[in-house]
Amino acid sequence: MEVQVISDLIINEQIRDKEVRLIGQDGEQLGMMPSREALQKARDEGLDLVKIAPTAKPPVCKIVDYGKYKYELARKEKESKKKQKIIEVKEVRLSPNIDTNDLNTKINIARKFLEKGDKVKVTLRFRGRELAHMNRSRHILEDFAQTLSDIAVIDKPPKIESRLMIMFLTPKK
Repeated sequence: MEVQVISDLIINEQIRDKEVRLIGQDGEQLGMMPSREALQKARDEGLDLVKIAPTAKPPVCKIVDYGKYKYELARKEKESKKKQKIIEVKEVRLSPNIDTNDLNTKINIARKFLEKGDKVKVTLRFRGRELAHMNRSRHILEDFAQTLSDIAVIDKPPKIESRLMIMFLTPKK
């Protein structure tokens, strides 16, 4: 009789509750019974007793093949991870005295990021004397957002943080 805990599931002899609600291997309710009796039923069928709802009153246990049960849980978890879309935040850096062609290049880069489904953080970085004229440069970010308005919306409007002016764009759905 081995005792094992894998992935926080309590099985067989680890179940210390006096009474449990038992579910058979094909899902039928077998009712309330002492945990020793439930463990014996599982042993008679050559299977394991697994506590699947430890917080319930009384705890719910199920008669299953533990290895197969653990495999099914891992497969379901892997399947749910596949369906998730991870959204990355890409950054495009600008300066206040950016030329038109350079700005267009940065806009095209941001467009590619947005088409892939990523968020874009547009950063306008100020250095030296440029700090004195921060508010005059707000139009650069507004023009940037206006140019991309066909595929993006402003998630967070331009905001000043120390030497930076930051704006977030997200793709339209």
